Amino acid sequence: MYAVEVRDHMMIAHSLPRPVFGPAQKMHGATFVVDAAFFAEELDEDGLAVDIGLASALLKAVLEPLNYQNLDELAVFHGKITTTEFLARYLFDRLAEEIAAGALGVGGGRICRLKVSLEESHVARGWYEGAL
Repeated sequence: MYAVEVRDHMMIAHSLPRPVFGPAQKMHGATFVVDAAFFAEELDEDGLAVDIGLASALLKAVLEPLNYQNLDELAVFHGKITTTEFLARYLFDRLAEEIAAGALGVGGGRICRLKVSLEESHVARGWYEGAL
């Protein structure tokens, strides 16, 4: 299995309003380093799993609506607990939709698996991975 992984980041604010989250129940900020890995079983005639430039641009585009936002105020997250794991799945779904719509060009058809990882600090990260 081949993979191309690209990285970007997003800065958000949110609260996690359940007792299990302790002090994170209060409004706080987070800067997430976001990695997206695109997996393919075969390479194209140019030796590519996917075009890195297109993959980078796609990740940036998917993060843009969340960057510098208070997630508690976004309708799409109303009633949701925006944990790192939840956000990883949310971003996975957005990337998968865009890949299906052709955002990675013809090479997107080779992508059979996707992994989205959010690093919230140097000691903790969460991710979601699945088949496309």
